[in-house]
Amino acid sequence: MPGGVTRNPDEVDISFSMGERFSLPLPFWGSAMDGVVDVDFAIAMGKLGGVAVLNLDGVHTRYEDSAPIIKKIAEADKATVNAVLKEAYREPVKPKLISERIKAIKAAGVPCAVSTVPARAEERAEVIQKAGADVFVVLTARHSSRSYHQLAFDALVRACEIPVVVGNCVQYDTALELMETGIAGILVGVGPGAACTTRGVLGVGVPQVTATADVAAARDEHMRRGGMRVAVITDGGMRIGADVCKAFASGADAVMIGTPLAGSEESASRGFNWGMATPDPNLPRGTRIQVGTKATLREILLGPARVDDGTQNFAGALRSALGVCGAHDIAEFQHVEMVIAPSIVTEGKVFQQAQHVGMGKS
Repeated sequence: MPGGVTRNPDEVDISFSMGERFSLPLPFWGSAMDGVVDVDFAIAMGKLGGVAVLNLDGVHTRYEDSAPIIKKIAEADKATVNAVLKEAYREPVKPKLISERIKAIKAAGVPCAVSTVPARAEERAEVIQKAGADVFVVLTARHSSRSYHQLAFDALVRACEIPVVVGNCVQYDTALELMETGIAGILVGVGPGAACTTRGVLGVGVPQVTATADVAAARDEHMRRGGMRVAVITDGGMRIGADVCKAFASGADAVMIGTPLAGSEESASRGFNWGMATPDPNLPRGTRIQVGTKATLREILLGPARVDDGTQNFAGALRSALGVCGAHDIAEFQHVEMVIAPSIVTEGKVFQQAQHVGMGKS
C-alpha cells in the first residue's frame, strides 16, 4: 500500500549488507544456474553493484572451456535436451577449476559468491577461501539421513572466515533453527523459479510472499533473542519489477533472480536457462526454458528501461516503490502494509488488455 508520505526515489537507500564482512550497492543476486552465471557474467554483475553466484557443481567447473557445452545444451531440441543435459553433467568436477574460476572473478575486482551441494561443502571450504571467495552458499536446508555423513552448519560456519548462506527454506521453525547455527544468510523458496518443476513433479512448495514473510518473522525473532541479523534472500519466481518489490515488502533483504538475467546479452547461454536439478539422471526437477535475449544486464538492473512491462530497471522500480511507500531504506520498506489484491493488475485496464489481445492475434 502507498505510504502517507512519499519520498524522493533518488534519496532512498537500497544497498545490501550481510554482517560486517559483505555489502553490495544493489540487493540483487544472480542465481547459481549454469545457463546464466559463468565467470564473465559474474564479473559483469559485480561491476554493476550486485553479485552472481557461480555453481561449483556445474559445467563451468567440469570443463576447461564450458562455452561449447552451454551452446550444445541451448541448441538441443526439446526431444533430446534432457539426454544432452545428463551427458554434459557426467563429467566430474575438477578441483583446480574451482580455484581458477574464483581467482578469475576476484582478479576483476568484484565480489565472488560460489555455491556447492552439501556433500562437498566441508571439503571445499578451505579451497574456496584460499582462492578468495567472499561468500559460500550451500544449497540445502536442514537435512536428516542415516545413510551418509550429515553436514553440520555450525561446524561449517566456524571453519569459514567468509559468510555462509544456506537454503532453500520456506518455514518459520526451520529458518529459526538454521539461523541459530550462525549462518549469515538464508535463501527462501521451493519451486517458484521459471525453470523449476519441483511443484509439478513433487507437488511441494509454498508461495513466495508467504514463505518470505515466515522466514523474515524467524529472522526478527532470532534478533529478539540476541542473535545477529541474518539476511533473508528471496530466491526465484520474480519476473518483473513488481515481483521484486513485493519480495522486499514481504521481508526480504535481497533477491536472487535467474530467468530475467538469462535474457541479458551477458548471460552464459544468451537466452536460455535450466535449474540445478534439471540434469538429475533419475528424477529431473527442472526444465530448460528459452527466454531469448531481451536487453543488456545494465538495462535489466539499472535501466534506462526501453519497455513498459517491468522487465527492465529493477533498481529503479525498487527505488520508486520505496519512495511511493515513504520508506527511507529496505528495512523500513519491510514494514509497509500489504493487501491481497487479485484484480490489481486488471482493474481499470480495459484498453491495455485489448491492446495485449490484439498483439497476440497479430
